[in-house]
Amino acid sequence: MAEVVSAGEAPRASRLDRRKARTRQAMIDAAVRLIAEGRRDRASIAEITEEADIGFGSFYNHFDSKEQLFQTASEEVLERWGQLIDRATADITDPAERFAVGTRISGRLGWTHPGIAGFLTGAGLDALDIPGGLAPRALRDIQAGQAAGRFTVPDAEIVLSAVAGGLLGLLRMCQRHPGRVTDTTVDQLAEAELRLLGVPADEAARLTALPLPDTRAW
Repeated sequence: MAEVVSAGEAPRASRLDRRKARTRQAMIDAAVRLIAEGRRDRASIAEITEEADIGFGSFYNHFDSKEQLFQTASEEVLERWGQLIDRATADITDPAERFAVGTRISGRLGWTHPGIAGFLTGAGLDALDIPGGLAPRALRDIQAGQAAGRFTVPDAEIVLSAVAGGLLGLLRMCQRHPGRVTDTTVDQLAEAELRLLGVPADEAARLTALPLPDTRAW
């Protein structure tokens, strides 16, 4: 018997649609793990489906190639994280503070979201080329800071590469020597990056001492 849908009510996904969505997500999650482990270039489609615990033939129901899968996985995981940063900074109008909050939250990924931290260190600076996620948002905040006179750097894209390298280096350090990276360490990096952007030392210290929103519930 067909399900009856009331007027104004969105139809519920069928069992087949839900199964397809789970299969697709399993491949996305497998791709993220493979990138985090540095196995992106070496992994075959058979290894991807094995990692995802699905049948080999299911792959081509969702993706044309492993390159398309890895690109989609990269875009989706970074966009989800970028949306969380957007929520955390939604009420902040100062671009310098917004940049500081995004950097401080992202620097804590090593223990708050180790899977995303592993993905970022696996992707490296290639993450800057992904159209969604963290890099476009950081660039937006740097450009807004330039326009507001909060940042004095002349070239936003060049300084984005510098601050991204700092964050990736910190996350890598957290993976290899977790005891050396703490909340204080992350905030010191954010303070140094604000100073690199042209924020005076006392102001950079003030911004990185502000309380952070609790993102665990998100």
